[in-house]
Amino acid sequence: MASTAARPLLLLASAVVLASFLATAAHASGLFSTLPKTLVVTASPTPGQVVKGGEDKIKITWGLNKSLPAGTDDKYKTIKVKLCYAPVSQKDRPWRKTVDHLNKDKTCQFKIVARPYAGNDSVEWTVEKDAPTGTYFVRVYAFDAVDGEVGYGETTDAKKTTNLFQVEAISGRHATLDIVSICFSVFSVVSLFGFFYNEKRKGKAESK
Repeated sequence: MASTAARPLLLLASAVVLASFLATAAHASGLFSTLPKTLVVTASPTPGQVVKGGEDKIKITWGLNKSLPAGTDDKYKTIKVKLCYAPVSQKDRPWRKTVDHLNKDKTCQFKIVARPYAGNDSVEWTVEKDAPTGTYFVRVYAFDAVDGEVGYGETTDAKKTTNLFQVEAISGRHATLDIVSICFSVFSVVSLFGFFYNEKRKGKAESK
């Protein structure tokens, strides 16, 4: 049994653990609707532009909105940049559904980069080969020291209808491979006919 003197210490330790747990749980169940839009984000594709997966690069820049008070980003420790589905590419696809709870939201499934927050920053990213064909925008989240979202910015408006761009997924085939495949097929057919022709000649020669 713990001594009477030790009980306050145990209670204090329990309170610290509980507070830490509650803080983590609060971050895990945070709502996007309560997250302040503090970052200005731009991306290089023009509205409606088509970029190809595995080939084209896009440049994303971000920084704190200069109209906000100094110190707004004091708690910002890390940044995560994500490629996000526009509503037109979410329709009838529940696995891409937008949910207000950040830990359940499926809007932004492709991580572009994660790095320490450094104020104004940018990255050049090659569109991933496995990004499905669709309409997208870019969103940047700011995180605090315990990895909780504390701010964001995105390249589109609140309704996610402006500054959208298209991604064309890689087909998995290449024109050169198709040509080589056709050539091999033709060669196989010609070889087969040649084989039967030679066999027929041999048969006639042996019958004489």
